[in-house]
Amino acid sequence: MTVPPNIHPGEILLEEFLEPLGISQNALARATGVPPRRINEIVPGKRGITADTAVRLAAALGTSERFWLDLQADDELEQAHRALGDLPARIKRLAA
Repeated sequence: MTVPPNIHPGEILLEEFLEPLGISQNALARATGVPPRRINEIVPGKRGITADTAVRLAAALGTSERFWLDLQADDELEQAHRALGDLPARIKRLAA
């Protein structure tokens, strides 16, 4: 199974929100009440988006919390598929 390259939520945050809206990472951190380091680590993909951060981003950027959590879940699933390789295909199914 070929897994497409994953897109970390931080890349979406930067390219779809911060850059087009002219918002700096520090301004977003101030608006959401989180330490700048949190946003600075999310953007390059060094940190994931937690439920707490999703709620804050949604409020500041006019999205849903689920939007951010789904992006994070997709990224984590892609990483797991890459790490596991063909292992899932070799696991015996126990239920239909």
